Amino acid sequence: MEEKTHEQLVAEAKLRITEITAQQAIALSATEEDPVYLDVREPQEWNLFRIPGAVWVPLGDIDEIVAEQVPPDKKVIVYCARGNRSALAADAMRKQGYTDVASLAGGITAWANAGGEVDSE
Repeated sequence: MEEKTHEQLVAEAKLRITEITAQQAIALSATEEDPVYLDVREPQEWNLFRIPGAVWVPLGDIDEIVAEQVPPDKKVIVYCARGNRSALAADAMRKQGYTDVASLAGGITAWANAGGEVDSE
């Protein structure tokens, strides 16, 4: 059996998860739902800029520590740079029992381009 490529794994994950556009996420942030933003990028990416108030759990650690950082009953929007790693993370969280999790389509790049606020150090 041939091993799947990263692109194939992402495409399959996107079939099983919910994606949210940057515009939808920005609008949601202005409501009382107050989602948890989960950043699954690498440390050097996180250090450059992030969505204010985001929780950081690198994709490689999602299975081990996400439950310590994000309550399973919260609405979660997972993001990365472009929306591929976040799709994999959202799928992994779905398998762990998270029921209200979405991947930010286009990632933080789309968020910033749509006028979403970012913090930087």
